[in-house]
Amino acid sequence: MHRRTLIVAAAAALLTPWPAVQAAEGDGGGELKGRLAPDFALKSLNGPNMRLSELRGEVAMVNFWATWCGPCRQEMPLLNQIYRQYHAVGFELLGVNIDDVADKAVDMANTLGVTFPVLFDEEKSVRRLYHVSTMPTTLLIGRDGTVRYVHKGYTAGLEQTYLDQVRALLKE
Repeated sequence: MHRRTLIVAAAAALLTPWPAVQAAEGDGGGELKGRLAPDFALKSLNGPNMRLSELRGEVAMVNFWATWCGPCRQEMPLLNQIYRQYHAVGFELLGVNIDDVADKAVDMANTLGVTFPVLFDEEKSVRRLYHVSTMPTTLLIGRDGTVRYVHKGYTAGLEQTYLDQVRALLKE
């Protein structure tokens, strides 16, 4: 390979943030653990589109939820507390709603007083990209864009695990 070709290839690799990774069919995102998080962009409740790769350098949580999901409704206020507590020190939380119509999600987010960004995946493209089959599904992503933890479902007390993992990732 010529030197110029190598330089161009190296530059392209460095300039490509969080490449899209095709997840294998399987256990709702668990196969992504240890791999780069697939990038996506979705419309947010507050208007502008948000792109996951824009959060590179921060610890990120991506939480897939739906209005018809009882455990999601139970979990969201607890996630909001974690977001409020750690947002200023490099933690971001994206709530990816998978309802067919965003209106219900807007109502639920407002009712619960959610302050973290809520994104709408009405076409289910991001849900498919992450192969999410359980609601809620929550992924924690390190500052380098690597999926570090995957949680499927919610049971009371899981928020303590989230706190421990967020704190550990923020210290890295």
